[in-house]
Amino acid sequence: MAIKVEETPNPNARKFTTDSLIFKGDGSVSVMPGQTSDHDVMNELMALEGVDNVFGFQNFITVNKLPDADWEALTPKVEGLLTEKGY
Repeated sequence: MAIKVEETPNPNARKFTTDSLIFKGDGSVSVMPGQTSDHDVMNELMALEGVDNVFGFQNFITVNKLPDADWEALTPKVEGLLTEKGY
């Protein structure tokens, strides 16, 4: 399984795309601070230090970090969590 990490026009957001389907259907999933999701992966991502909010659709999740968080520290944690979940 491979996870592709892409930068976005927003320096505080990165897109993590997997080879497998994470979310079924045509609806997107987003979690903002103070919210929870029916999808454990989204809640676990929100629990990572430095994550501000998350958005997912089918085989990708976009993670938005807090401005003072560091992608060098956060990216491996996101990739590890997605791998642990089997994506």
